[in-house]
Amino acid sequence: MKWTPGADNSNVEDRRGSSGMSFGRAGMGLGGTAVVLVLSLLFGHNFFADIGGTDTAGPGSAVQQTGNVPPANESPAEQREVQFVTYVLDDVQNTWAQIFRQEGQPWRDARLVLFRDATQSGCGVAQSAMGPFYCPADNRVYIDLGFYDELSQKFGAAGDFAQAYVLAHELGHHVQDLLGTDRQVRQLEQAHPDEANALSVRLELQADCYAGVWANASQQRKELDPGDIDEALAAAAAVGDDRIQKAETGAVHPESFTHGTAAQRSGWFKRGYQSGRPDACDTFQSASANPGQ
Repeated sequence: MKWTPGADNSNVEDRRGSSGMSFGRAGMGLGGTAVVLVLSLLFGHNFFADIGGTDTAGPGSAVQQTGNVPPANESPAEQREVQFVTYVLDDVQNTWAQIFRQEGQPWRDARLVLFRDATQSGCGVAQSAMGPFYCPADNRVYIDLGFYDELSQKFGAAGDFAQAYVLAHELGHHVQDLLGTDRQVRQLEQAHPDEANALSVRLELQADCYAGVWANASQQRKELDPGDIDEALAAAAAVGDDRIQKAETGAVHPESFTHGTAAQRSGWFKRGYQSGRPDACDTFQSASANPGQ
C-alpha cells in the first residue's frame, strides 16, 4: 500500500507506555480474571464487559484514560507501525466521511487506542488476547500492535494491507454504529437469543464488506500496490471461524460461529471491493450469509 508518515494523529490515543491497570472487579483476583479470559476466547464474547470490567469503568461508561504515552522502549519497526495504522485510520475515516456526506448523513470520527497487554475500555477490560475490537460505548477501536505479529506468524496473513484490512473491518463496525445497525442487531439478539450467533455473523460480514468498500476507494486513488487485495483476502479468510476452530481444536462447530467462515469473510470483502458501494453490503437481506446469494 502506498502511504506516507505524518497523517493526522488527533484520533489516536497511545497508551502503550502507561503503567498498566488492575484487572477485574474488586475481589475477582488473577484466578478469576484468567477464567473469564478463557471463556471469552472460547466463546468469542467479551465476558469482561458483562461483569463490568474494572471498578472504575463498567460497560457504557466513559473512558477517562486519555493522552499519548509512547513506550520508552519503542523500536523503529514499531514506530513505523504506529505511523502506518495512523495513516490507515485517517484514510478510512476520510473515505467514509465523504460517503456519508454524499448520502446526507452526519459523520463522527472514531478514535484508535494503542495499548500493550491490557487497558480499560467503555466495554470493559481490553486485553491483548482478545484481539482488536470496536467498542460502541466509547466509539473507539482497541488494538495491541502485537496482534499483527500473530496475524502473520500464527494465521499466515502477512503484508501491510492485511494489517490495513483488520483496522478497516473494525471501523466498519463504527459505520454500523453510526447508522444504527449495531443497535438494531443487539435488540434482535435480545428478542431472539437463539439467533444471536447467526445475527453476529451477518454483522461481522457486513463489516468485512465495508472494509472492501474502502479498499475500492483506495484503488480509485491509486494507493494500492499489486498483491494488496490478495493480502486482505488472505487475512479475511485466515480469521474465519472454521479455520480458527480447526487450528485450535481440530474440529469445526458451525453452530458456534460468530464471525463467519473463511469463504464468507473473504467473499464479502471481495463483494465490497468489487462494487465500491455500501448498499451492496446488506448481509441481512441476503437469503444466506454467503456472498452472491
